Amino acid sequence: MNKNQSDVLIIGGGAAGLSLALRLSQDDLNITLLSKTELTEGSSLYAQGGIAAVLDDDDNFAAHIEDTHIAGAGLCKDAAVTKVVEGAPAAINWLIDKGVKFTLVEGREYDGEDSEYHLTREGGHSHRRVIHAKDATGREVATTLEQHVRALPNVTILENHIAIDLITAQKLKGQNKSRCYGAYALNSQSKKVETFAARAVVLASGGASKAYLYTTNPDTSTGDGMAMAWRAGCRIANMEFVQFHPTCLYHPYAKGSLISEAVRGEGGLLRLPNGERFMDKHHEQAELAPRDIVARAIDYEMKKGGHDSVFLDISHRDKEFVLDHFPNIAENCGKYGYDLTAEPVPVVPAAHYTCGGILTDLRGRTDLKRLYAVGESSCTGLHGANRLASNSLLECLVIATEAADDIRARLRKKNKDDIPQLPSWDESQVSDPDERIVVSHNWDEMRRFMWDYVGIVRTDKRLERARNRVELLQDEIIEYYGNFRVSHDLIELRNLATVAQLTIECALTRKESRGLHYTLDYPETRDFASDTILTPNNFVGHAPISDWAAGKD
Repeated sequence: MNKNQSDVLIIGGGAAGLSLALRLSQDDLNITLLSKTELTEGSSLYAQGGIAAVLDDDDNFAAHIEDTHIAGAGLCKDAAVTKVVEGAPAAINWLIDKGVKFTLVEGREYDGEDSEYHLTREGGHSHRRVIHAKDATGREVATTLEQHVRALPNVTILENHIAIDLITAQKLKGQNKSRCYGAYALNSQSKKVETFAARAVVLASGGASKAYLYTTNPDTSTGDGMAMAWRAGCRIANMEFVQFHPTCLYHPYAKGSLISEAVRGEGGLLRLPNGERFMDKHHEQAELAPRDIVARAIDYEMKKGGHDSVFLDISHRDKEFVLDHFPNIAENCGKYGYDLTAEPVPVVPAAHYTCGGILTDLRGRTDLKRLYAVGESSCTGLHGANRLASNSLLECLVIATEAADDIRARLRKKNKDDIPQLPSWDESQVSDPDERIVVSHNWDEMRRFMWDYVGIVRTDKRLERARNRVELLQDEIIEYYGNFRVSHDLIELRNLATVAQLTIECALTRKESRGLHYTLDYPETRDFASDTILTPNNFVGHAPISDWAAGKD
Protein backbone atom coordinates (compact mmCIF):
# COMPACT_ATOMS: atom_id res chain seq x y z
CA MET A 1 0.00 0.00 0.00
CA ASN A 2 1.20 3.51 -0.79
CA LYS A 3 2.40 5.66 2.10
CA ASN A 4 -0.01 8.56 1.50
CA GLN A 5 -3.10 6.70 0.32
CA SER A 6 -6.70 7.75 0.81
CA ASP A 7 -10.08 7.12 -0.72
CA VAL A 8 -10.46 10.68 -1.99
CA LEU A 9 -7.77 13.28 -2.69
CA ILE A 10 -9.14 16.84 -2.93
CA ILE A 11 -6.77 19.43 -4.38
CA GLY A 12 -7.95 22.87 -3.29
CA GLY A 13 -9.38 24.35 -0.10
CA GLY A 14 -11.95 26.89 -1.32
CA ALA A 15 -15.73 26.64 -1.36
CA ALA A 16 -15.73 23.74 -3.85
CA GLY A 17 -13.15 21.61 -2.02
CA LEU A 18 -14.48 22.29 1.47
CA SER A 19 -18.13 21.67 0.61
CA LEU A 20 -17.19 18.45 -1.19
CA ALA A 21 -15.23 17.24 1.84
CA LEU A 22 -18.20 17.97 4.07
CA ARG A 23 -20.62 16.23 1.73
CA LEU A 24 -18.42 13.12 1.75
CA SER A 25 -17.70 13.19 5.49
CA GLN A 26 -20.80 11.21 6.39
CA ASP A 27 -19.34 8.17 4.63
CA ASP A 28 -16.65 5.83 5.85
CA LEU A 29 -14.09 7.38 3.52
CA ASN A 30 -10.59 8.61 4.19
CA ILE A 31 -10.15 12.04 2.65
CA THR A 32 -6.96 14.02 2.08
CA LEU A 33 -7.32 17.72 1.30
CA LEU A 34 -4.32 19.58 -0.10
CA SER A 35 -4.09 23.38 0.10
CA LYS A 36 -1.12 25.07 -1.51
CA THR A 37 -1.11 27.84 1.09
CA GLU A 38 -3.08 28.30 4.29
CA LEU A 39 -6.51 26.69 4.04
CA THR A 40 -9.15 28.89 2.35
CA GLU A 41 -6.54 31.45 1.24
CA GLY A 42 -8.00 31.36 -2.25
CA SER A 43 -10.51 33.23 -4.38
CA SER A 44 -13.53 31.98 -2.41
CA LEU A 45 -12.36 33.88 0.66
CA TYR A 46 -12.37 37.17 -1.26
CA ALA A 47 -15.77 36.83 -2.92
CA GLN A 48 -17.75 39.89 -1.86
CA GLY A 49 -21.11 39.99 -3.59
CA GLY A 50 -22.98 36.85 -2.62
CA ILE A 51 -24.73 33.77 -3.99
CA ALA A 52 -27.54 33.92 -6.53
CA ALA A 53 -30.64 31.90 -5.63
CA VAL A 54 -34.41 32.13 -6.08
CA LEU A 55 -35.52 32.84 -2.52
CA ASP A 56 -38.19 35.50 -2.97
CA ASP A 57 -41.84 34.88 -3.81
CA ASP A 58 -41.65 37.47 -6.60
CA ASP A 59 -38.80 35.59 -8.25
CA ASN A 60 -38.79 32.25 -10.07
CA PHE A 61 -36.45 29.66 -11.57
CA ALA A 62 -37.41 30.59 -15.13
CA ALA A 63 -36.23 34.17 -14.61
CA HIS A 64 -32.90 33.10 -13.06
CA ILE A 65 -32.39 30.61 -15.90
CA GLU A 66 -33.16 33.26 -18.52
CA ASP A 67 -30.82 35.80 -16.91
CA THR A 68 -28.02 33.22 -16.89
CA HIS A 69 -28.56 32.41 -20.57
CA ILE A 70 -28.65 36.08 -21.55
CA ALA A 71 -25.41 36.81 -19.70
CA GLY A 72 -23.83 33.70 -21.22
CA ALA A 73 -24.46 35.05 -24.72
CA GLY A 74 -26.15 31.93 -26.06
CA LEU A 75 -23.41 29.49 -25.05
CA CYS A 76 -24.78 28.20 -21.73
CA LYS A 77 -25.94 24.57 -21.63
CA ASP A 78 -29.61 24.19 -20.75
CA ALA A 79 -29.06 21.17 -18.52
CA ALA A 80 -26.26 22.86 -16.58
CA VAL A 81 -28.19 26.07 -16.01
CA THR A 82 -31.32 24.25 -14.90
CA LYS A 83 -29.42 21.90 -12.57
CA VAL A 84 -27.56 24.69 -10.82
CA VAL A 85 -30.42 27.20 -10.62
CA GLU A 86 -32.92 24.66 -9.30
CA GLY A 87 -30.34 23.37 -6.82
CA ALA A 88 -29.67 26.83 -5.40
CA PRO A 89 -32.28 27.03 -2.61
CA ALA A 90 -31.23 23.68 -1.17
CA ALA A 91 -27.58 24.75 -1.29
CA ILE A 92 -28.36 27.97 0.57
CA ASN A 93 -30.37 26.11 3.22
CA TRP A 94 -27.45 23.69 3.64
CA LEU A 95 -25.11 26.62 4.29
CA ILE A 96 -27.54 28.12 6.79
CA ASP A 97 -27.75 24.77 8.57
CA LYS A 98 -23.95 24.78 8.75
CA GLY A 99 -24.05 28.15 10.49
CA VAL A 100 -23.36 30.63 7.68
CA LYS A 101 -24.72 33.98 8.87
CA PHE A 102 -26.25 35.75 5.91
CA THR A 103 -27.37 39.36 6.26
CA LEU A 104 -30.93 39.80 7.46
CA VAL A 105 -33.43 42.45 6.42
CA GLU A 106 -32.79 45.56 8.50
CA GLY A 107 -34.52 45.37 11.85
CA ARG A 108 -35.03 41.62 11.74
CA GLU A 109 -33.39 39.09 14.03
CA TYR A 110 -32.51 35.49 13.31
CA ASP A 111 -35.54 33.27 13.84
CA GLY A 112 -34.71 29.91 12.27
CA GLU A 113 -36.63 29.02 9.14
CA ASP A 114 -38.71 32.20 9.38
CA SER A 115 -35.70 34.49 9.12
CA GLU A 116 -35.98 37.08 6.39
CA TYR A 117 -32.70 37.52 4.56
CA HIS A 118 -31.69 40.63 2.68
CA LEU A 119 -31.42 40.04 -1.06
CA THR A 120 -29.48 42.41 -3.28
CA ARG A 121 -29.46 42.78 -7.05
CA GLU A 122 -26.41 42.64 -9.29
CA GLY A 123 -25.68 43.24 -12.94
CA GLY A 124 -27.59 41.02 -15.36
CA HIS A 125 -30.20 39.94 -12.77
CA SER A 126 -33.86 40.79 -13.31
CA HIS A 127 -34.70 40.36 -9.61
CA ARG A 128 -33.16 40.78 -6.20
CA ARG A 129 -31.88 37.26 -5.62
CA VAL A 130 -28.33 37.59 -4.29
CA ILE A 131 -28.12 36.45 -0.68
CA HIS A 132 -25.02 37.75 1.05
CA ALA A 133 -23.13 38.29 4.28
CA LYS A 134 -22.77 42.07 4.00
CA ASP A 135 -19.87 42.56 1.57
CA ALA A 136 -17.79 39.57 2.70
CA THR A 137 -19.86 36.56 1.67
CA GLY A 138 -16.90 34.47 0.58
CA ARG A 139 -15.12 34.94 3.89
CA GLU A 140 -18.23 33.98 5.87
CA VAL A 141 -18.87 30.87 3.76
CA ALA A 142 -15.24 29.74 3.57
CA THR A 143 -14.41 30.21 7.24
CA THR A 144 -17.62 28.50 8.36
CA LEU A 145 -16.99 25.49 6.13
CA GLU A 146 -13.36 25.43 7.24
CA GLN A 147 -14.38 25.09 10.90
CA HIS A 148 -16.55 22.09 10.08
CA VAL A 149 -13.94 20.38 7.91
CA ARG A 150 -11.18 20.83 10.51
CA ALA A 151 -13.39 19.00 13.01
CA LEU A 152 -13.82 15.92 10.80
CA PRO A 153 -11.83 12.88 12.01
CA ASN A 154 -11.72 11.27 8.55
CA VAL A 155 -10.27 14.32 6.77
CA THR A 156 -6.53 14.98 6.73
CA ILE A 157 -5.76 18.62 5.86
CA LEU A 158 -2.31 19.31 4.49
CA GLU A 159 -1.61 23.00 4.05
CA ASN A 160 1.35 24.41 2.12
CA HIS A 161 1.27 21.50 -0.33
CA ILE A 162 1.17 22.52 -3.99
CA ALA A 163 0.24 19.84 -6.50
CA ILE A 164 2.69 19.34 -9.38
CA ASP A 165 1.18 16.71 -11.65
CA LEU A 166 -1.45 14.00 -11.71
CA ILE A 167 -0.41 10.35 -11.71
CA THR A 168 -2.29 8.50 -14.44
CA ALA A 169 -2.35 4.98 -15.82
CA GLN A 170 -0.50 6.23 -18.89
CA LYS A 171 2.50 6.96 -16.69
CA LEU A 172 2.54 3.52 -15.07
CA LYS A 173 3.97 0.47 -16.77
CA GLY A 174 1.52 -2.35 -17.30
CA GLN A 175 -1.51 -0.12 -16.78
CA ASN A 176 -3.70 0.27 -19.85
CA LYS A 177 -6.72 1.86 -18.22
CA SER A 178 -7.54 5.52 -18.67
CA ARG A 179 -7.54 6.44 -15.03
CA CYS A 180 -6.13 8.82 -12.42
CA TYR A 181 -4.42 7.28 -9.38
CA GLY A 182 -3.19 10.31 -7.47
CA ALA A 183 -0.81 13.24 -7.65
CA TYR A 184 2.65 14.51 -6.81
CA ALA A 185 2.78 17.56 -4.53
CA LEU A 186 5.56 19.74 -3.17
CA ASN A 187 5.62 20.26 0.59
CA SER A 188 6.60 23.93 0.60
CA GLN A 189 7.97 23.72 4.14
CA SER A 190 10.13 20.61 3.83
CA LYS A 191 10.90 21.33 0.13
CA LYS A 192 10.25 17.62 -0.58
CA VAL A 193 7.95 16.19 -3.23
CA GLU A 194 5.45 13.71 -1.83
CA THR A 195 3.34 11.06 -3.59
CA PHE A 196 -0.40 10.91 -2.90
CA ALA A 197 -2.48 7.93 -4.02
CA ALA A 198 -6.28 7.92 -4.07
CA ARG A 199 -9.23 6.00 -5.45
CA ALA A 200 -10.71 9.31 -6.65
CA VAL A 201 -9.05 12.67 -7.24
CA VAL A 202 -10.86 16.01 -7.29
CA LEU A 203 -9.43 19.21 -8.76
CA ALA A 204 -10.96 22.13 -6.85
CA SER A 205 -8.04 24.45 -7.39
CA GLY A 206 -9.74 27.55 -8.79
CA GLY A 207 -9.17 29.77 -11.79
CA ALA A 208 -6.25 31.39 -13.57
CA SER A 209 -6.68 35.17 -13.42
CA LYS A 210 -3.12 35.57 -12.14
CA ALA A 211 -2.07 35.15 -15.76
CA TYR A 212 -2.93 38.85 -16.12
CA LEU A 213 -1.07 41.88 -14.84
CA TYR A 214 -4.13 43.32 -13.11
CA THR A 215 -6.47 40.97 -11.27
CA THR A 216 -8.89 40.97 -8.37
CA ASN A 217 -7.77 37.46 -7.41
CA PRO A 218 -5.20 36.40 -4.80
CA ASP A 219 -1.79 35.01 -5.76
CA THR A 220 -3.16 31.45 -5.59
CA SER A 221 -5.21 31.85 -8.80
CA THR A 222 -2.67 30.22 -11.14
CA GLY A 223 -4.73 27.62 -13.02
CA ASP A 224 -2.97 24.64 -11.44
CA GLY A 225 -5.82 22.16 -11.90
CA MET A 226 -6.46 23.17 -15.50
CA ALA A 227 -2.80 22.79 -16.44
CA MET A 228 -2.44 19.43 -14.65
CA ALA A 229 -5.59 18.05 -16.27
CA TRP A 230 -4.40 19.17 -19.73
CA ARG A 231 -1.02 17.50 -19.24
CA ALA A 232 -2.83 14.34 -18.05
CA GLY A 233 -4.84 14.15 -21.29
CA CYS A 234 -8.13 15.91 -20.50
CA ARG A 235 -9.88 18.30 -22.82
CA ILE A 236 -10.12 22.01 -22.04
CA ALA A 237 -12.96 24.27 -23.19
CA ASN A 238 -13.80 27.96 -23.65
CA MET A 239 -10.64 29.46 -22.15
CA GLU A 240 -11.05 32.60 -24.27
CA PHE A 241 -13.83 33.75 -21.97
CA VAL A 242 -11.93 35.58 -19.24
CA GLN A 243 -14.19 37.77 -17.16
CA PHE A 244 -12.81 41.17 -16.27
CA HIS A 245 -14.52 42.63 -13.24
CA PRO A 246 -15.47 46.22 -14.11
CA THR A 247 -14.61 47.82 -10.79
CA CYS A 248 -11.26 47.25 -9.13
CA LEU A 249 -9.99 50.10 -6.94
CA TYR A 250 -7.40 52.11 -8.85
CA HIS A 251 -4.41 52.91 -6.68
CA PRO A 252 -0.72 51.97 -7.10
CA TYR A 253 -0.75 50.05 -3.81
CA ALA A 254 -4.32 48.70 -3.85
CA LYS A 255 -3.39 45.23 -5.06
CA GLY A 256 -6.49 43.39 -6.27
CA SER A 257 -8.96 45.52 -4.30
CA LEU A 258 -12.30 44.50 -5.75
CA ILE A 259 -15.32 46.76 -5.33
CA SER A 260 -18.34 44.49 -5.42
CA GLU A 261 -20.94 44.65 -8.14
CA ALA A 262 -23.45 44.95 -5.31
CA VAL A 263 -22.37 48.60 -4.93
CA ARG A 264 -23.87 49.26 -8.36
CA GLY A 265 -26.77 47.02 -7.44
CA GLU A 266 -27.57 49.36 -4.56
CA GLY A 267 -27.41 52.51 -6.67
CA GLY A 268 -23.72 53.12 -7.41
CA LEU A 269 -23.11 55.12 -10.60
CA LEU A 270 -20.17 55.09 -12.97
CA ARG A 271 -18.82 58.52 -13.93
CA LEU A 272 -16.08 60.04 -16.05
CA PRO A 273 -13.50 62.27 -14.34
CA ASN A 274 -15.72 65.30 -15.12
CA GLY A 275 -18.63 63.69 -13.25
CA GLU A 276 -20.60 62.70 -16.36
CA ARG A 277 -22.38 59.34 -16.41
CA PHE A 278 -21.70 57.15 -19.45
CA MET A 279 -23.17 53.66 -19.02
CA ASP A 280 -26.61 54.72 -20.32
CA LYS A 281 -24.94 55.32 -23.71
CA HIS A 282 -23.64 51.74 -23.81
CA HIS A 283 -26.54 49.61 -22.59
CA GLU A 284 -30.19 49.97 -21.65
CA GLN A 285 -29.49 48.52 -18.18
CA ALA A 286 -26.75 51.12 -17.64
CA GLU A 287 -24.72 50.27 -14.51
CA LEU A 288 -26.64 46.99 -14.11
CA ALA A 289 -25.63 45.62 -17.50
CA PRO A 290 -23.73 42.29 -17.57
CA ARG A 291 -20.10 42.48 -16.54
CA ASP A 292 -18.58 42.10 -19.99
CA ILE A 293 -20.52 45.08 -21.29
CA VAL A 294 -19.65 47.27 -18.30
CA ALA A 295 -15.96 46.31 -18.42
CA ARG A 296 -15.78 46.96 -22.17
CA ALA A 297 -17.57 50.30 -21.77
CA ILE A 298 -15.10 51.41 -19.10
CA ASP A 299 -12.18 50.28 -21.25
CA TYR A 300 -13.60 52.23 -24.20
CA GLU A 301 -14.16 55.43 -22.22
CA MET A 302 -10.70 55.26 -20.65
CA LYS A 303 -9.01 54.87 -24.05
CA LYS A 304 -11.23 57.44 -25.73
CA GLY A 305 -10.58 60.10 -23.11
CA GLY A 306 -7.06 59.10 -22.15
CA HIS A 307 -8.18 58.54 -18.55
CA ASP A 308 -6.29 56.44 -16.02
CA SER A 309 -9.61 55.35 -14.51
CA VAL A 310 -13.30 56.08 -14.26
CA PHE A 311 -15.13 56.65 -10.98
CA LEU A 312 -17.73 54.73 -9.00
CA ASP A 313 -20.05 56.96 -7.00
CA ILE A 314 -22.46 55.89 -4.27
CA SER A 315 -22.03 59.06 -2.20
CA HIS A 316 -25.67 60.04 -2.90
CA ARG A 317 -26.84 57.24 -0.60
CA ASP A 318 -26.99 57.79 3.16
CA LYS A 319 -23.68 57.30 4.90
CA GLU A 320 -25.25 54.82 7.33
CA PHE A 321 -26.63 52.76 4.44
CA VAL A 322 -23.25 52.55 2.71
CA LEU A 323 -21.38 51.62 5.89
CA ASP A 324 -24.01 49.04 6.85
CA HIS A 325 -24.02 47.32 3.46
CA PHE A 326 -20.36 47.72 2.49
CA PRO A 327 -18.29 48.03 5.67
CA ASN A 328 -15.27 46.13 4.40
CA ILE A 329 -15.18 47.91 1.05
CA ALA A 330 -15.48 51.29 2.75
CA GLU A 331 -12.71 50.39 5.18
CA ASN A 332 -10.44 49.22 2.37
CA CYS A 333 -11.05 52.40 0.35
CA GLY A 334 -10.23 54.39 3.46
CA LYS A 335 -6.82 52.75 3.67
CA TYR A 336 -5.93 54.42 0.39
CA GLY A 337 -7.42 57.82 1.20
CA TYR A 338 -10.86 57.44 -0.38
CA ASP A 339 -14.16 57.98 1.43
CA LEU A 340 -16.72 55.71 -0.26
CA THR A 341 -19.56 57.45 1.60
CA ALA A 342 -18.64 60.99 0.50
CA GLU A 343 -16.88 60.90 -2.88
CA PRO A 344 -16.51 58.93 -6.11
CA VAL A 345 -13.65 56.41 -6.00
CA PRO A 346 -11.41 55.58 -8.99
CA VAL A 347 -11.94 52.15 -10.57
CA VAL A 348 -10.58 50.11 -13.49
CA PRO A 349 -11.40 46.65 -14.88
CA ALA A 350 -9.25 43.68 -13.78
CA ALA A 351 -9.12 39.96 -14.60
CA HIS A 352 -11.56 38.26 -12.28
CA TYR A 353 -12.94 34.87 -13.35
CA THR A 354 -12.11 32.06 -15.78
CA CYS A 355 -15.35 30.90 -17.40
CA GLY A 356 -13.71 28.03 -19.27
CA GLY A 357 -11.71 25.16 -17.85
CA ILE A 358 -11.57 21.39 -17.64
CA LEU A 359 -14.45 19.89 -19.59
CA THR A 360 -16.78 18.05 -17.19
CA ASP A 361 -20.29 16.73 -16.96
CA LEU A 362 -22.75 17.85 -14.29
CA ARG A 363 -21.26 15.46 -11.73
CA GLY A 364 -17.83 16.97 -12.10
CA ARG A 365 -16.49 13.98 -14.07
CA THR A 366 -13.68 14.62 -16.54
CA ASP A 367 -12.39 12.61 -19.50
CA LEU A 368 -10.16 10.66 -17.12
CA LYS A 369 -11.72 7.99 -14.92
CA ARG A 370 -11.80 8.78 -11.22
CA LEU A 371 -10.72 12.38 -11.89
CA TYR A 372 -13.22 15.11 -11.05
CA ALA A 373 -13.11 18.89 -11.37
CA VAL A 374 -15.35 21.23 -9.39
CA GLY A 375 -15.66 25.01 -9.24
CA GLU A 376 -13.74 27.55 -11.30
CA SER A 377 -11.27 24.97 -12.60
CA SER A 378 -14.09 23.21 -14.46
CA CYS A 379 -16.25 24.00 -17.47
CA THR A 380 -19.74 22.58 -16.92
CA GLY A 381 -21.56 24.76 -19.45
CA LEU A 382 -23.19 26.93 -16.76
CA HIS A 383 -21.42 30.20 -17.55
CA GLY A 384 -21.26 30.04 -21.33
CA ALA A 385 -19.48 33.08 -22.75
CA ASN A 386 -19.91 35.21 -19.63
CA ARG A 387 -20.68 34.33 -16.02
CA LEU A 388 -23.76 35.91 -14.47
CA ALA A 389 -22.85 37.65 -11.23
CA SER A 390 -22.90 35.47 -8.08
CA ASN A 391 -23.41 32.21 -9.97
CA SER A 392 -19.85 31.08 -9.19
CA LEU A 393 -20.08 30.14 -5.50
CA LEU A 394 -23.44 28.63 -6.36
CA GLU A 395 -21.86 26.34 -8.97
CA CYS A 396 -19.24 25.24 -6.43
CA LEU A 397 -21.93 24.18 -3.98
CA VAL A 398 -24.32 22.44 -6.38
CA ILE A 399 -21.76 20.56 -8.47
CA ALA A 400 -19.84 19.54 -5.33
CA THR A 401 -23.05 17.91 -4.12
CA GLU A 402 -23.43 16.02 -7.40
CA ALA A 403 -19.76 15.01 -7.42
CA ALA A 404 -19.99 13.75 -3.84
CA ASP A 405 -22.97 11.56 -4.76
CA ASP A 406 -21.11 10.12 -7.74
CA ILE A 407 -17.89 9.49 -5.81
CA ARG A 408 -19.85 7.88 -3.01
CA ALA A 409 -21.59 5.51 -5.42
CA ARG A 410 -18.40 4.52 -7.23
CA LEU A 411 -16.31 4.01 -4.12
CA ARG A 412 -18.86 1.69 -2.55
CA LYS A 413 -17.32 -1.00 -4.71
CA LYS A 414 -15.63 -3.58 -2.51
CA ASN A 415 -12.18 -3.52 -4.10
CA LYS A 416 -10.28 -0.93 -2.10
CA ASP A 417 -6.86 -2.25 -3.07
CA ASP A 418 -7.05 -1.46 -6.76
CA ILE A 419 -4.39 1.26 -6.62
CA PRO A 420 -0.96 0.05 -7.79
CA GLN A 421 2.22 1.03 -6.01
CA LEU A 422 3.00 4.51 -7.27
CA PRO A 423 6.59 5.54 -8.01
CA SER A 424 8.22 8.18 -5.87
CA TRP A 425 9.21 11.50 -7.38
CA ASP A 426 12.61 11.21 -9.08
CA GLU A 427 14.88 14.22 -8.68
CA SER A 428 18.17 12.32 -8.95
CA GLN A 429 19.11 14.11 -12.18
CA VAL A 430 18.34 17.70 -11.12
CA SER A 431 20.14 20.34 -9.08
CA ASP A 432 19.22 23.44 -7.12
CA PRO A 433 18.36 26.40 -9.39
CA ASP A 434 21.17 28.86 -9.97
CA GLU A 435 19.12 31.71 -11.43
CA ARG A 436 15.94 32.16 -9.41
CA ILE A 437 15.49 35.62 -10.90
CA VAL A 438 14.60 33.97 -14.23
CA VAL A 439 11.33 32.71 -12.77
CA SER A 440 10.19 36.12 -11.54
CA HIS A 441 11.20 37.84 -14.79
CA ASN A 442 9.32 35.27 -16.89
CA TRP A 443 6.29 35.60 -14.65
CA ASP A 444 6.26 39.39 -15.06
CA GLU A 445 6.75 39.21 -18.82
CA MET A 446 3.89 36.76 -19.30
CA ARG A 447 1.41 38.74 -17.22
CA ARG A 448 2.23 41.91 -19.15
CA PHE A 449 1.83 40.46 -22.65
CA MET A 450 -1.37 38.68 -21.60
CA TRP A 451 -2.75 42.02 -20.41
CA ASP A 452 -1.63 43.88 -23.54
CA TYR A 453 -2.55 41.29 -26.17
CA VAL A 454 -5.21 38.99 -24.68
CA GLY A 455 -7.22 41.51 -22.68
CA ILE A 456 -10.67 43.04 -22.90
CA VAL A 457 -10.38 43.98 -26.60
CA ARG A 458 -8.43 41.66 -28.93
CA THR A 459 -7.22 41.34 -32.51
CA ASP A 460 -5.65 38.44 -34.39
CA LYS A 461 -2.41 40.40 -34.64
CA ARG A 462 -2.25 40.88 -30.87
CA LEU A 463 -3.10 37.24 -30.27
CA GLU A 464 -0.41 36.05 -32.69
CA ARG A 465 2.12 38.18 -30.86
CA ALA A 466 1.04 36.63 -27.58
CA ARG A 467 1.29 33.13 -29.09
CA ASN A 468 4.86 33.75 -30.22
CA ARG A 469 5.84 35.11 -26.81
CA VAL A 470 4.28 32.27 -24.84
CA GLU A 471 5.90 29.62 -27.05
CA LEU A 472 9.34 31.09 -26.35
CA LEU A 473 8.50 31.28 -22.68
CA GLN A 474 7.34 27.67 -22.65
CA ASP A 475 10.68 26.53 -24.07
CA GLU A 476 12.56 28.35 -21.31
CA ILE A 477 10.29 26.95 -18.60
CA ILE A 478 10.59 23.38 -19.90
CA GLU A 479 14.37 23.65 -19.90
CA TYR A 480 14.39 25.14 -16.43
CA TYR A 481 11.88 22.59 -15.11
CA GLY A 482 13.90 19.70 -16.50
CA ASN A 483 17.20 20.71 -14.94
CA PHE A 484 16.38 22.10 -11.52
CA ARG A 485 14.50 21.07 -8.43
CA VAL A 486 10.93 22.28 -8.45
CA SER A 487 9.88 25.21 -6.32
CA HIS A 488 6.51 26.75 -5.52
CA ASP A 489 7.12 29.66 -7.91
CA LEU A 490 8.34 27.43 -10.73
CA ILE A 491 5.31 25.14 -10.45
CA GLU A 492 2.94 28.12 -10.66
CA LEU A 493 4.85 29.69 -13.56
CA ARG A 494 4.74 26.41 -15.47
CA ASN A 495 0.99 26.14 -14.92
CA LEU A 496 0.29 29.77 -15.79
CA ALA A 497 2.24 29.49 -19.03
CA THR A 498 0.15 26.44 -19.96
CA VAL A 499 -3.08 28.25 -19.14
CA ALA A 500 -1.96 31.33 -21.06
CA GLN A 501 -1.23 29.20 -24.11
CA LEU A 502 -4.63 27.51 -23.89
CA THR A 503 -6.35 30.89 -23.56
CA ILE A 504 -4.56 32.26 -26.61
CA GLU A 505 -5.34 29.19 -28.73
CA CYS A 506 -9.02 29.33 -27.80
CA ALA A 507 -9.15 33.05 -28.59
CA LEU A 508 -7.52 32.55 -32.00
CA THR A 509 -9.96 29.75 -32.79
CA ARG A 510 -13.09 31.85 -32.18
CA LYS A 511 -13.76 33.97 -35.28
CA GLU A 512 -16.52 36.09 -33.79
CA SER A 513 -17.21 38.36 -30.83
CA ARG A 514 -19.30 36.72 -28.14
CA GLY A 515 -19.66 37.51 -24.47
CA LEU A 516 -16.27 38.10 -22.89
CA HIS A 517 -14.37 37.52 -26.13
CA TYR A 518 -14.42 40.74 -28.15
CA THR A 519 -12.21 41.04 -31.22
CA LEU A 520 -11.98 44.01 -33.59
CA ASP A 521 -11.34 41.63 -36.49
CA TYR A 522 -14.67 39.81 -36.01
CA PRO A 523 -17.01 42.25 -34.22
CA GLU A 524 -20.21 40.39 -35.13
CA THR A 525 -21.72 37.44 -33.25
CA ARG A 526 -22.50 34.35 -35.28
CA ASP A 527 -26.03 32.97 -35.33
CA PHE A 528 -24.85 29.55 -34.17
CA ALA A 529 -23.09 29.28 -30.82
CA SER A 530 -20.43 26.59 -30.39
CA ASP A 531 -17.87 25.73 -27.75
CA THR A 532 -14.14 26.00 -28.26
CA ILE A 533 -12.75 22.62 -27.20
CA LEU A 534 -9.03 21.90 -27.21
CA THR A 535 -7.85 18.28 -27.27
CA PRO A 536 -4.32 17.42 -26.06
CA ASN A 537 -2.03 15.14 -28.04
CA ASN A 538 -2.23 12.59 -25.23
CA PHE A 539 -6.03 12.75 -25.05
CA VAL A 540 -7.10 9.76 -23.00
CA GLY A 541 -10.03 9.06 -25.29
CA HIS A 542 -11.13 5.91 -23.50
CA ALA A 543 -13.52 7.61 -21.10
CA PRO A 544 -15.21 10.52 -22.84
CA ILE A 545 -17.75 12.46 -20.84
CA SER A 546 -20.59 10.88 -22.82
CA ASP A 547 -19.55 7.53 -21.35
CA TRP A 548 -19.42 9.05 -17.86
CA ALA A 549 -22.97 10.26 -18.30
CA ALA A 550 -23.98 6.73 -19.23
CA GLY A 551 -22.47 5.48 -15.97
CA LYS A 552 -19.59 3.56 -17.54
CA ASP A 553 -16.48 3.08 -15.43
